[in-house]
Amino acid sequence: MSKKDGNVSVPEVKEILEEEAELRDLSTEQKYALEHSQKFSRVDSKKSRKLINELMKEIEILNEPLATKLADLMPKEAEDIKIVFAKERANIQKKDIEKILDIVEKYG
Repeated sequence: MSKKDGNVSVPEVKEILEEEAELRDLSTEQKYALEHSQKFSRVDSKKSRKLINELMKEIEILNEPLATKLADLMPKEAEDIKIVFAKERANIQKKDIEKILDIVEKYG
């Protein structure tokens, strides 16, 4: 898992917290985070990391934080992707949106 920038996907959080839960009692906040990650993980941590890496490789404007958001969201519609980019300075092109949807679909 890539932790150099602190970008961890929801499935990776789930895996980390499940491993920690086997070793010790989790704090209240960690329990809530684990519960959240269990509800909202759509793929396992390995698939999530592969998806993030593929998105960054295939779409030039994607950095790790954006790719991680997309992997967590697993968008099925163009509008979902546009929402992720709403606060970004970079404008996403229609061809990139279509490519993101195609890549995400392979993992979903």
